[in-house]
Amino acid sequence: MSASRDPVWLITGCSTGFGRELARLVIDRGWKAVVTARDRARVADLARGAEERVLALGLDVTKSEQLREVVKSAEQHFGRIDVLVNNAGYGYQSSIEEADDAQVRAQFDANVFGLFEMTRLVLPGMRERRHGHIINISSVAGFIGFPGSAYYAATKHAVEGFSTALAAEVEPLGLKVTSVSPGPFRTDWAGRSLQQTPTELDDYRDTVGARMSGTAEGSGHQPGDPVRAARAMIDIFEHPTPPQHLVLGAWGVDQVSAHLRETLDEIEQWRQTSVDTDYPVDEK
Repeated sequence: MSASRDPVWLITGCSTGFGRELARLVIDRGWKAVVTARDRARVADLARGAEERVLALGLDVTKSEQLREVVKSAEQHFGRIDVLVNNAGYGYQSSIEEADDAQVRAQFDANVFGLFEMTRLVLPGMRERRHGHIINISSVAGFIGFPGSAYYAATKHAVEGFSTALAAEVEPLGLKVTSVSPGPFRTDWAGRSLQQTPTELDDYRDTVGARMSGTAEGSGHQPGDPVRAARAMIDIFEHPTPPQHLVLGAWGVDQVSAHLRETLDEIEQWRQTSVDTDYPVDEK
């Protein structure tokens, strides 16, 4: 059976949320899957009764040796990896001024550098076979920096830029890349998984403080359905020409669309100032 009809998926961060719902749908389809979480016990149930086609592994994406071992195990067990879903990551909120440096660096290790390294490890096999799809879970914050989420937004802006460049490099080799940017969904992002450094400065009460309070109050009531999001990811995998960018949720689509229009309008408004910084065309 061809890889396109019997794909092997490697999904990081499958203990909850998008990763878990996507893993369930992939397994229900009868496809092969490598499902991972920092604590293997939290994904062991996904393989129960389907051990011949589901491999449950422990993985902390900030640990290089674990990343290498997971990719090696996947390729030895199934012979290949057809779809990589870089889903592992978490949110962190603080004002820029009051952020804890250790927490900022830890978030970049998980959200950015772990994703980079996993991608590098999977690419050689995909490149050799001239077949594969890499799906990077970004965020609406990959387009828009909201108050209180500057460092999280910075990680997701990095994922967006990386994904765009990756697509340009591997498209001629037959590989596909999609950056998936969810808005607010009913996952643990705004609950158990969210880390915060509360603002204590009055000057940020109406911006950062209000944003952090709104995030907490909205947890569990977000409009986005993680199961429907997982179905959308399967849809783009099965599509012959998947998008490079997929925003999930009506709120996310509206926010990103408005932001990009405003950005383009501003660029056009300042066009002359911008182009005047070139050397004159007749200057030798």
